[in-house]
Amino acid sequence: MRLLIAMMKHETNTFSPVVTDLARFSRAGGKAPDGGAAAVAAYRGTGTVTGAYIDIAEREGAEFDLAIAADAWPSGPVEDAAYEAISAPILAAVRRGGYDGILLDLHGAMVTRSHEDGEGTLLSRIRAIDSKTPIAVSYDMHANVYPEMVLPANVVAGYQTYPHVDMYDTGRRAGTALMRMLKGEVRPTTAWGNVPMLPHVMRQGTADEPNRSLQARCKAMEAEGALCASLFVGFPHADIRNAGLSVVITTNNDMALAERLRDELLAAAWAQREAFVYRLEPLEQSVARAKAMTEGPVFLLDHYDNAASGGPMDTTRVLAEIMRQRLDNVAAFGIFDPQAVREAIAAGIGATITLSIGGKQKMPMCPEPSEPLQVSGRVKTIFDGKYRAKGPMAAGTQQDMGHAVVLDTGRVEIVLFSRHVEPFDVNTLLSLGIDPMQKRYVMLKSRIHWRAGMSHLAKAVVECAGVGVCTSDYGQHRFERLRRPIYPLDPQVTR
Repeated sequence: MRLLIAMMKHETNTFSPVVTDLARFSRAGGKAPDGGAAAVAAYRGTGTVTGAYIDIAEREGAEFDLAIAADAWPSGPVEDAAYEAISAPILAAVRRGGYDGILLDLHGAMVTRSHEDGEGTLLSRIRAIDSKTPIAVSYDMHANVYPEMVLPANVVAGYQTYPHVDMYDTGRRAGTALMRMLKGEVRPTTAWGNVPMLPHVMRQGTADEPNRSLQARCKAMEAEGALCASLFVGFPHADIRNAGLSVVITTNNDMALAERLRDELLAAAWAQREAFVYRLEPLEQSVARAKAMTEGPVFLLDHYDNAASGGPMDTTRVLAEIMRQRLDNVAAFGIFDPQAVREAIAAGIGATITLSIGGKQKMPMCPEPSEPLQVSGRVKTIFDGKYRAKGPMAAGTQQDMGHAVVLDTGRVEIVLFSRHVEPFDVNTLLSLGIDPMQKRYVMLKSRIHWRAGMSHLAKAVVECAGVGVCTSDYGQHRFERLRRPIYPLDPQVTR
């Protein structure tokens, strides 16, 4: 048996000014993503979809090729040259042929300069070359699903947790179903559909209702006989037609069952649409509420500007308010500012310096600018930025925040870094010498993913509405391509 494995993952925030070129897909700041033996070495034994695919291939005694492992933190539309460069080795492998099955680790919300649906375009190109070889695809829960992402595939599976602590399990579900197909044990049939609703990211966590119950029902459907049952909450910061909630069901040669289960999930999600709406609190009130709390650590979430939703991570509104209200014993992760990092490194450990941090990335599609913040402090830490995720999310994977420093202002330890990374893992802080349990407050530029590695540390959580392209206020975005009417932008919409 011969298998082709490939990873192509990007969640596109069409409002983000962060450029998505080929270098952004490299694992450690190189010029291009890896394929072949280097990619296998990077992902074997990790808690990822590709890690699961490798394990399945090796368990089955199959020969396999890993064409490319391209993954980038969310940002603006993918440059066409980058998209073509990533697609090329996958398509070249398909042209060479000789594979019994194809295992794809995709995101499901990739938008390029030329294509609203990057994944569907890839699958259509594959099928134009090879119309027969069975394909299994794993998608992120935030996939914005188009028919071209589903119909060319034989098996489709989506994450069932947010934070995404089940990436490996999703790869296992998709890969196992494909192996059963190749052995003649099952004949997959798939149904998909969507409803006109755009759930707020801050209400999508699977520790919260209604998504907790919806995902539990997906798991129950699989226990009752479906090969894969996936409810995608969608990624709302994408001005494309099919952004929003959808469902994909794969069954064993039973389209009627697939359609019935699909309709059940869509109806259940639609009935709970109001529960997916996020209610905002003024920033000053949020920080004041945190200041009144007596037991820490209190986690303050700057959820308008995080890497996992395409934010530049250089807005300063929340940090400025923390400092204005004089919260003490704070760790702040962080501000993306390569220039400030270089200045701090030049000053050296122990030096006291004044820096202008953040506010350097212009955000033309954001109604509110972010101003630079002037801070003075002691350079406490200088770090090369490389660490491994402890897990449970993406356990064992190499992470890279680029060169980074910790600037201690006396009240706040501010992390300045030079490569975008989401603080989903406790090693993000520990690698910098910051123990969150010794802090009264921990400010993170994160929404839900921080829960994976740090929620168990928090005595309290305060969500802080700052400024940025990851805004939780849909009224700040100008949607032009999104299908309308859609809830909650159009509250009176019916299915």
